[in-house]
Amino acid sequence: MEPPEFPPLPSLTRAEGEFVDCYLAVLDQVGRINPARGGDTYSALRAAQALASGAAALRDALALMHERGESRLHAATLARALRVLDGERRAGRVAMPPPTDRPPVN
Repeated sequence: MEPPEFPPLPSLTRAEGEFVDCYLAVLDQVGRINPARGGDTYSALRAAQALASGAAALRDALALMHERGESRLHAATLARALRVLDGERRAGRVAMPPPTDRPPVN
């Protein structure tokens, strides 16, 4: 049985690709910090520390795009790339989880 075929990644400049990768890395770190998701403080602390360097890399990717004259973010193309790279699931970790029917345990 062959593995499932994924949709192709849209054509991106190198800087756009770096921007998307850095954005998803930051999104992953914020998802790990999300207090509504629970977990332990050490994991959240490590994610917060990684968030600082991820934000700097994201800034650098955007600065490179600007320096190269890429003055617009092509939302439709970038959104397609994010979807191919599982951005919707990764962004869902940042959102509030659905409410439970049980009262909170203190």
